[in-house]
Amino acid sequence: MTELQKKLTKTANQLIQEAETQLPGWAEKKLQKTYQKEEGVSKKQIQNILDNLEIAKLKNKPICQDTGLITFYIEVGRDLQIDFQIQKALEQAVRDATKELPMRPSIVDPITRKNTDDNTGRGVPHIEYEPVKGDEIKLGVLVKGGGSENVARQKMFLPDEASKIPEWVVEVVGEAGAKPCPPIYIGLGIGGGLDISAKLAKKALMEQPNTSKGEIGEMENQILEKVNELGVGPMGLGGDTTALGVSIETASCHTASLPVALNVQCWATRTATTTIEA
Repeated sequence: MTELQKKLTKTANQLIQEAETQLPGWAEKKLQKTYQKEEGVSKKQIQNILDNLEIAKLKNKPICQDTGLITFYIEVGRDLQIDFQIQKALEQAVRDATKELPMRPSIVDPITRKNTDDNTGRGVPHIEYEPVKGDEIKLGVLVKGGGSENVARQKMFLPDEASKIPEWVVEVVGEAGAKPCPPIYIGLGIGGGLDISAKLAKKALMEQPNTSKGEIGEMENQILEKVNELGVGPMGLGGDTTALGVSIETASCHTASLPVALNVQCWATRTATTTIEA
């Protein structure tokens, strides 16, 4: 095993454990602001979430018992000499984190349902790989539980139906109700093809929400406002905050198509990123 491979595995392990035990600072601030706005039972639900975060941080335990399906986003500098399999290095990181933290083994064969007991499997962890300029590795990890993943949806709109996207998102979130453990984060992938839009929707959940500019930023804000008018509220018990944020990623698409994918993250937006110098 090369030194860079050891470094990648160790760093990825630390990154998983960070994502599993604490939220990004901006996400925790959103929950604190929500606590100030909500009342009654919904306020109590947010208080429970904030208490849970403090206990997880204090005891270095996972925020949620569903320690999720792991996706890595890795940008690798073209000047680096990579003489090992990145997939193998990241798989080992998942095994190590599962054992050390520990994490609940949640990954099974899709047909036999046999559990691998280490949170790896065929194609898991999933890795989105992108070569970039330079000699560094930028590594991001996204952890997603089954409840929020199960309410993801996809739709092929007609090419001139972009204005109908917000309405569709509100409809899907309303149907999901309490299943994804709201208040949620909404990731939208617009454009590309069927497969590309799904990948963009999940990747959007890595971003701090409602930070886009122009017409995409306007759509993010419009969707957030309309979704919060649903009144689903924290944990589905009613309230003003059904969603905490919306992020949209786009790609160009065929003139005859408008593919749109919607992915959902629960309040526990478990992400972490770092840069590795060779």
